[in-house]
Amino acid sequence: MNCPYCGFADSKVIDSRDTDSREAVRRRRECVGCGQRFTTYEKIEEIPITVVKRDGSRQLFHADKLLLGLMRACAKRNVPLEGLESIVADIERELREESAYEVTSERVGKMALERLQALDLVAYIRFASVYRQFDSVEGFKQELEQLAREGIR
Repeated sequence: MNCPYCGFADSKVIDSRDTDSREAVRRRRECVGCGQRFTTYEKIEEIPITVVKRDGSRQLFHADKLLLGLMRACAKRNVPLEGLESIVADIERELREESAYEVTSERVGKMALERLQALDLVAYIRFASVYRQFDSVEGFKQELEQLAREGIR
């Protein structure tokens, strides 16, 4: 670690502690060359999750993009934003716990649908209409009939 004051290439760690969010370690350092003190933050670099789209293309997983899709499905519904953010965080956490660093868009969609079904059925149907690419009223009807068979209202 180069000193930000004199550029000397060596420093010693005086104090280390977790940040409040526990996402990084705060280190208080002292330059061996000039004696100045400075703070650094050490954070684990996570391996990115790649989403394989239906057409075979690959994109990085962006939690914000999934959140926007869920928000569109919940437009004019009384669904709290915190609930949607929780769904996105839960999906990302589950993928990371499984070490699923490459996942299909179909899998991400299914995970979102499972969680939306428990949160709001209208939003579930809206999200399913895009995710499952309903191209007719018959597709909607079959989805609604399936929900009725499962006893979900």
